[in-house]
Parts: sequence; structure tokens; C-alpha cells
Amino acid sequence: MDNRTGTPSRTLYPSLSPFDTGWMDVGDGHSIWWEACGNPRGKPALFLHGGPGGSCQSDHRRLFDPETYCIVLFDQRGAGRSSPKGWLQHNTTAHLVADIEKLRLKFGFADWLVLGGSWGAALALAYAQAHPACVRALVLRGVFTARQSEVGWLYKFGASQIFPGAWQKFESHIPQDERDDLVAAYHRRLAGADEQARRNAARAWCAWESELLTLMPRAQRYIAPSDGDIALARIEAHYFVNRSFMSDGEIIANLPRIAHIPGVIVQGRYDVITPPATAHELAASWPAADLKIIPDAGHATSEPGIMAALVEATDRFRTL
Repeated sequence: MDNRTGTPSRTLYPSLSPFDTGWMDVGDGHSIWWEACGNPRGKPALFLHGGPGGSCQSDHRRLFDPETYCIVLFDQRGAGRSSPKGWLQHNTTAHLVADIEKLRLKFGFADWLVLGGSWGAALALAYAQAHPACVRALVLRGVFTARQSEVGWLYKFGASQIFPGAWQKFESHIPQDERDDLVAAYHRRLAGADEQARRNAARAWCAWESELLTLMPRAQRYIAPSDGDIALARIEAHYFVNRSFMSDGEIIANLPRIAHIPGVIVQGRYDVITPPATAHELAASWPAADLKIIPDAGHATSEPGIMAALVEATDRFRTL
């Protein structure tokens, strides 16, 4: 441990390349990109990216011991390298849960360790609750459970009080008479046919989230939004305007289904996107999970304390 901050000293595993990659047709016109790396005969592990609408990055592979684990990563429907990019049709939480199970069956795994952050944490919990026998352990980061109160914190009132300047920019993109529901207002533009309106809305949407990601400020990234940024904003707004396609509080209510599954919850103390209260609530209702609060971190996986704690967690389950 670093005695000054309490941050775990464990570092990422060395960079590695996939030993296999491909696309899988999951129906409904969607094809998802997947990759496998590490030990082909190792213990199965799955990484779930955030968003919804984000994508897997090379550093996500490095959260697992490559000699112990056979690591599977995939880009969720409409996201990253999956196609069609940014597609909203047949793109719901139930579809993503079904896609995960199709991947498990494709690889022939009996069960696997599942790691997910932010939206990926919500998806990991939803999958585990639907298929508890298929999950050996859970590692969650920056916990989100898709309740309306959590979405409201980020897009109505809460984070706006901590980052008022960034909020003013986010809000000012929408005319005054539409500001009672910013998610719906952004969704109309992001899902609409006007390409320039989509780009402008994606720029403002992503700039707001980017401002909040880390404890220390980052350089602005969203001057000219990429196709990936547009897909991210489109899919996030699509999910949030539809209440993540779950009943409110569904994940918390279904925690008894996974009471026996061991888990680790990694949470930044100064996470403004998914505040620590949700992680504490989850841990209190899930006796098999340990809560690790990182004292010098916000929301992003890339923050050193978060990365170290995630590696420490996957190492813990190597012998499970």
C-alpha cells in the first residue's frame, strides 16, 4: 500500500495481444465484435465495458493475469467495432444479457469471472441475476444500478451542483422550453435524422461526461466528435430515456439471486458520475461482496488506484 494515499500498489499486467478475434451474429441485424486473450486453457473471465455504448480498450485486457485467465472482451450492440455502429433497434438490456450468454456458450465455458464498470457493472449484475449458475465471481467498478435516481443525479440535479460550469454548457445546448427533461431532449437530437444535429448533441453530451470522469481535470477531448462518440451518446440516451429497459430498482431487488456469488466492489471516493452511496447500498445487501473505497480516485478505470484495486480483485479470484 502507498502509506500516503492508501492506494494499492499492484500495477497492470503487461500488454498483450488477442489470440483470437471475430464477429458473432447475434440476430436482429446485429453483429458483435469479440476478442480472446491470455491463456486459451485458462480460467474464463469476461470484461464488460461501460456506457452503454462504450467499447473495449487494450488496457482492459491488462486487468487479468494472462497466465491464469482466458480473457474475453466484446463490444456491445451498436458500440465500438460491433455493427451496425450506433444502431438502436433491438438494443436493450435483455438483448445484451442474451448476447453474453451466447458468447459463453460459443466458448464452451461452464462459468466465468465477470468484471464490469459503470454501465458494465449494471450489466454484470443483470447477467448474474439472470444466469447465477454461470457466474463464478463478480468484480464491479464505479457501481451503477440503472435506477432513475442515479440517472437523475447525473442529468437533472446532483452532479450539476459540483460542476456548475460544465453543467451550464451541457444545459445550454437545449432550448429553455425543453430543459425539464434533458435526456429526452438530447435523445430527440441524437436519434434524429439530422446529422449535424447529432454531431452537435454528441459533442455536448460527451463533453459533460468527460469533465466528470476523473478526480483531477483532463484536457477537453470532444472538439470534433468521432463516430464512436456519436454512437456512445446515441446509445446512452436511448437506454436512459427508456429507463435502461428495466423496472426501477430491479437490480437491487434481485440481489438475493446472487447472494452466494463472491464479489469485489471497487469505488472511487470522489466519483461524481456514480457516487459511492450506491456502492455502499449494494455492499450492505450482498454479504458475499467486499467493498473497496479508493480514497484518491473518481470514476475512471484509468485512475491508478482504481486499476490497482481491479487487478488485486482479479488476482484474488485466481484460485476460485
